[in-house]
Amino acid sequence: MMGEVRVKVKLTNALDRALARRGQIENESIRSYEADALIDTGAVSSVIPLNVMEQLGLQVDGQRVAEYADGRNEIVDLTEPITFEIIGRKTTEGAMVLGDEVLIGQTVLEVLDLLVDCHSRKVIPNPAHPDQPVVKIK
Repeated sequence: MMGEVRVKVKLTNALDRALARRGQIENESIRSYEADALIDTGAVSSVIPLNVMEQLGLQVDGQRVAEYADGRNEIVDLTEPITFEIIGRKTTEGAMVLGDEVLIGQTVLEVLDLLVDCHSRKVIPNPAHPDQPVVKIK
């Protein structure tokens, strides 16, 4: 698609990460998935397909109503926590399960303090905070 922005993302089962930190599983047992994800600035939440949820070993942790660009609504599954790592920055949240590709929504971009440079079609750290994310709380 013309003008689309993609980014490499590493998705990790956040519960596996927690168990490894506690010494209950080996680091080699942490399930992860790497994708060339589409940045969707029109989406609030991130999205993963069912096969990625299964590869990460995630369970359904509720449901949400997804509203599509054409106005349709659909109830979709929400995953257990996933750690999203983009250009060395990490955050953890659930994702909606639908479609056939990984989409990165606004909440991940905001928490990671990443901006979409439409001209170069890249995701970049906020120039005001190039070394680490800064999250506004007020």
